[in-house]
Amino acid sequence: MAASLTISRLLAAPKSLSLSTAAPKSSLFLPKSFSSKLSYTPLPLKHYAHPKPLLRFSTTAKPAISATIAVGDKLPEATLSYLDAAGDVQTVTLSELTKSKKAVLFAVPGAFTPTCSLKHVPGFVEKSAELKAKGVDTIACIAVNDAFVIKAWKESLNIGDEVLLLSDGNGDFTRAIGAELDLSDKPVGLGVRSRRYSLLAEDGVVKVLNLEEGGAFTSSGAEDILKVL
Repeated sequence: MAASLTISRLLAAPKSLSLSTAAPKSSLFLPKSFSSKLSYTPLPLKHYAHPKPLLRFSTTAKPAISATIAVGDKLPEATLSYLDAAGDVQTVTLSELTKSKKAVLFAVPGAFTPTCSLKHVPGFVEKSAELKAKGVDTIACIAVNDAFVIKAWKESLNIGDEVLLLSDGNGDFTRAIGAELDLSDKPVGLGVRSRRYSLLAEDGVVKVLNLEEGGAFTSSGAEDILKVL
Protein backbone atom coordinates (compact mmCIF):
# COMPACT_ATOMS: atom_id res chain seq x y z
CA MET A 1 0.00 0.00 0.00
CA ALA A 2 2.85 2.39 0.94
CA ALA A 3 4.79 1.55 -2.27
CA SER A 4 1.72 2.20 -4.39
CA LEU A 5 1.23 5.56 -2.73
CA THR A 6 4.83 6.59 -3.39
CA ILE A 7 4.60 5.75 -7.07
CA SER A 8 1.37 7.69 -7.36
CA ARG A 9 2.99 10.75 -5.81
CA LEU A 10 5.88 10.59 -8.25
CA LEU A 11 3.58 10.34 -11.22
CA ALA A 12 1.60 13.29 -9.91
CA ALA A 13 4.72 15.44 -9.37
CA PRO A 14 4.34 19.03 -10.62
CA LYS A 15 5.84 19.88 -14.00
CA SER A 16 8.29 22.27 -12.32
CA LEU A 17 10.28 19.25 -11.15
CA SER A 18 10.86 17.96 -14.67
CA LEU A 19 14.08 18.61 -16.51
CA SER A 20 13.92 21.36 -19.15
CA THR A 21 15.42 20.63 -22.53
CA ALA A 22 16.46 24.29 -22.70
CA ALA A 23 18.62 24.03 -19.59
CA PRO A 24 22.38 24.54 -20.07
CA LYS A 25 24.25 21.31 -20.64
CA SER A 26 26.44 22.01 -17.62
CA SER A 27 23.45 21.69 -15.23
CA LEU A 28 21.88 18.52 -16.64
CA PHE A 29 23.68 16.21 -14.25
CA LEU A 30 24.60 18.56 -11.38
CA PRO A 31 22.47 19.48 -8.34
CA LYS A 32 21.28 23.07 -8.34
CA SER A 33 23.13 23.77 -5.10
CA PHE A 34 26.41 22.76 -6.78
CA SER A 35 25.99 24.38 -10.16
CA SER A 36 25.13 27.76 -8.68
CA LYS A 37 28.56 27.95 -7.10
CA LEU A 38 30.45 27.47 -10.37
CA SER A 39 32.18 30.56 -11.72
CA TYR A 40 35.04 31.41 -14.06
CA THR A 41 37.44 34.29 -14.51
CA PRO A 42 38.39 35.15 -18.12
CA LEU A 43 42.15 35.08 -18.73
CA PRO A 44 43.63 38.26 -20.20
CA LEU A 45 44.66 37.93 -23.84
CA LYS A 46 48.21 38.92 -24.56
CA HIS A 47 48.95 40.96 -27.69
CA TYR A 48 51.66 39.38 -29.77
CA ALA A 49 53.32 41.65 -32.34
CA HIS A 50 53.63 40.20 -35.83
CA PRO A 51 57.26 39.17 -36.34
CA LYS A 52 59.24 41.39 -38.67
CA PRO A 53 60.20 39.77 -41.97
CA LEU A 54 63.78 38.59 -42.16
CA LEU A 55 64.12 39.60 -45.83
CA ARG A 56 63.50 43.04 -47.19
CA PHE A 57 63.09 43.76 -50.87
CA SER A 58 63.56 47.12 -52.51
CA THR A 59 60.66 48.31 -54.66
CA THR A 60 62.98 50.34 -56.86
CA ALA A 61 64.96 47.93 -58.98
CA LYS A 62 67.97 49.29 -60.77
CA PRO A 63 67.37 49.19 -64.45
CA ALA A 64 69.62 46.96 -66.47
CA ILE A 65 72.12 48.57 -68.83
CA SER A 66 71.30 47.43 -72.33
CA ALA A 67 71.61 48.38 -75.97
CA THR A 68 70.35 47.11 -79.29
CA ILE A 69 73.68 45.41 -79.96
CA ALA A 70 74.71 42.40 -77.87
CA VAL A 71 77.43 39.79 -77.65
CA GLY A 72 77.10 37.43 -80.61
CA ASP A 73 75.57 40.04 -82.91
CA LYS A 74 77.05 41.20 -86.19
CA LEU A 75 77.97 44.87 -86.20
CA PRO A 76 75.73 46.89 -88.52
CA GLU A 77 77.29 48.48 -91.55
CA ALA A 78 78.01 52.18 -91.19
CA THR A 79 80.30 54.82 -92.64
CA LEU A 80 82.60 56.86 -90.40
CA SER A 81 84.78 59.79 -91.39
CA TYR A 82 88.04 61.53 -90.53
CA LEU A 83 90.38 64.18 -91.98
CA ASP A 84 93.70 63.04 -93.38
CA ALA A 85 97.02 64.88 -93.02
CA ALA A 86 96.12 67.15 -95.93
CA GLY A 87 92.80 68.08 -94.33
CA ASP A 88 90.70 66.12 -96.82
CA VAL A 89 87.65 64.19 -95.63
CA GLN A 90 88.09 60.44 -95.78
CA THR A 91 85.60 57.70 -94.99
CA VAL A 92 85.86 54.14 -93.75
CA THR A 93 83.16 51.53 -93.28
CA LEU A 94 82.64 49.23 -90.33
CA SER A 95 83.22 46.21 -92.52
CA GLU A 96 86.60 47.61 -93.62
CA LEU A 97 87.58 48.07 -89.98
CA THR A 98 86.46 44.63 -88.82
CA LYS A 99 86.29 42.12 -91.68
CA SER A 100 88.67 39.20 -91.06
CA LYS A 101 90.18 41.23 -88.21
CA LYS A 102 90.17 41.41 -84.46
CA ALA A 103 89.03 44.97 -83.72
CA VAL A 104 88.56 47.00 -80.56
CA LEU A 105 86.05 49.83 -80.86
CA PHE A 106 85.31 52.24 -78.06
CA ALA A 107 83.10 55.29 -77.88
CA VAL A 108 83.14 58.51 -75.91
CA PRO A 109 80.35 61.04 -75.23
CA GLY A 110 82.33 63.84 -76.82
CA ALA A 111 85.66 65.15 -78.03
CA PHE A 112 87.49 67.48 -75.64
CA THR A 113 85.39 66.38 -72.67
CA PRO A 114 87.48 65.74 -69.51
CA THR A 115 87.19 61.97 -68.92
CA CYS A 116 87.45 61.19 -72.62
CA SER A 117 90.54 63.35 -73.09
CA LEU A 118 92.36 62.59 -69.86
CA LYS A 119 91.57 58.91 -69.28
CA HIS A 120 89.67 56.97 -71.91
CA VAL A 121 91.66 57.73 -75.09
CA PRO A 122 95.07 58.01 -73.36
CA GLY A 123 94.49 54.63 -71.74
CA PHE A 124 94.06 52.93 -75.14
CA VAL A 125 97.05 54.82 -76.57
CA GLU A 126 99.18 53.65 -73.67
CA LYS A 127 98.05 50.02 -74.01
CA SER A 128 97.95 49.92 -77.81
CA ALA A 129 101.18 47.92 -78.12
CA GLU A 130 99.94 45.33 -75.59
CA LEU A 131 96.59 45.05 -77.36
CA LYS A 132 98.25 44.50 -80.73
CA ALA A 133 100.59 41.95 -79.19
CA LYS A 134 97.45 40.06 -78.18
CA GLY A 135 96.30 39.95 -81.81
CA VAL A 136 94.23 43.13 -82.10
CA ASP A 137 94.47 44.58 -85.62
CA THR A 138 92.44 47.77 -85.20
CA ILE A 139 91.83 50.14 -82.29
CA ALA A 140 89.32 52.88 -83.04
CA CYS A 141 87.57 55.54 -81.01
CA ILE A 142 84.14 56.70 -82.22
CA ALA A 143 82.48 59.97 -81.23
CA VAL A 144 79.37 61.81 -82.32
CA ASN A 145 81.32 64.88 -83.43
CA ASP A 146 82.07 66.17 -86.90
CA ALA A 147 85.35 65.23 -88.59
CA PHE A 148 86.83 68.72 -88.14
CA VAL A 149 86.35 68.59 -84.37
CA ILE A 150 87.82 65.08 -84.31
CA LYS A 151 90.95 66.27 -86.15
CA ALA A 152 91.43 69.20 -83.75
CA TRP A 153 90.95 66.86 -80.81
CA LYS A 154 93.56 64.42 -82.13
CA GLU A 155 96.07 67.26 -82.50
CA SER A 156 95.37 68.46 -78.97
CA LEU A 157 95.97 64.95 -77.64
CA ASN A 158 99.25 64.77 -79.59
CA ILE A 159 98.75 61.16 -80.65
CA GLY A 160 99.68 59.33 -83.85
CA ASP A 161 98.01 56.30 -85.36
CA GLU A 162 98.01 54.15 -82.22
CA VAL A 163 94.27 54.78 -82.04
CA LEU A 164 92.04 55.86 -84.94
CA LEU A 165 89.75 58.75 -84.02
CA LEU A 166 86.60 58.50 -86.12
CA SER A 167 83.56 60.70 -86.58
CA ASP A 168 80.03 59.36 -86.38
CA GLY A 169 78.87 62.92 -86.97
CA ASN A 170 75.20 62.19 -87.63
CA GLY A 171 75.04 59.44 -85.02
CA ASP A 172 73.97 56.81 -87.55
CA PHE A 173 76.16 54.02 -86.17
CA THR A 174 75.43 55.01 -82.57
CA ARG A 175 71.68 54.77 -83.15
CA ALA A 176 72.04 51.49 -85.05
CA ILE A 177 73.57 49.79 -82.00
CA GLY A 178 71.24 51.52 -79.52
CA ALA A 179 73.93 53.47 -77.67
CA GLU A 180 72.47 56.98 -77.86
CA LEU A 181 72.98 59.29 -74.89
CA ASP A 182 70.56 62.23 -74.76
CA LEU A 183 72.32 65.15 -73.09
CA SER A 184 70.04 67.84 -74.53
CA ASP A 185 68.94 68.85 -71.03
CA LYS A 186 72.49 69.91 -70.16
CA PRO A 187 73.33 73.63 -70.40
CA VAL A 188 76.55 73.00 -72.37
CA GLY A 189 74.52 72.00 -75.45
CA LEU A 190 75.87 68.51 -76.11
CA GLY A 191 72.59 67.25 -77.58
CA VAL A 192 72.42 63.55 -78.45
CA ARG A 193 75.79 61.80 -78.18
CA SER A 194 77.07 58.27 -77.59
CA ARG A 195 77.17 56.35 -74.36
CA ARG A 196 80.62 55.28 -73.31
CA TYR A 197 81.50 51.70 -74.20
CA SER A 198 84.20 49.40 -75.50
CA LEU A 199 83.76 46.25 -77.53
CA LEU A 200 85.85 43.50 -79.04
CA ALA A 201 84.74 42.23 -82.44
CA GLU A 202 86.14 39.35 -84.45
CA ASP A 203 85.29 39.39 -88.14
CA GLY A 204 82.55 41.88 -87.34
CA VAL A 205 80.90 39.76 -84.61
CA VAL A 206 80.76 41.19 -81.09
CA LYS A 207 82.66 39.00 -78.63
CA VAL A 208 82.86 41.39 -75.67
CA LEU A 209 80.71 44.43 -74.87
CA ASN A 210 81.44 46.77 -71.97
CA LEU A 211 78.59 49.26 -71.94
CA GLU A 212 78.65 52.07 -69.40
CA GLU A 213 75.74 53.87 -67.76
CA GLY A 214 75.72 57.15 -69.65
CA GLY A 215 79.14 58.76 -69.53
CA ALA A 216 80.47 56.79 -66.55
CA PHE A 217 83.96 55.33 -66.87
CA THR A 218 84.17 52.11 -64.84
CA SER A 219 84.46 49.10 -67.18
CA SER A 220 85.25 50.27 -70.72
CA GLY A 221 88.96 51.02 -70.48
CA ALA A 222 91.90 49.37 -72.22
CA GLU A 223 92.66 47.26 -69.15
CA ASP A 224 89.17 45.75 -69.28
CA ILE A 225 89.74 44.63 -72.88
CA LEU A 226 93.20 43.25 -72.10
CA LYS A 227 91.70 41.05 -69.37
CA VAL A 228 89.60 39.11 -71.89
CA LEU A 229 92.24 38.67 -74.61
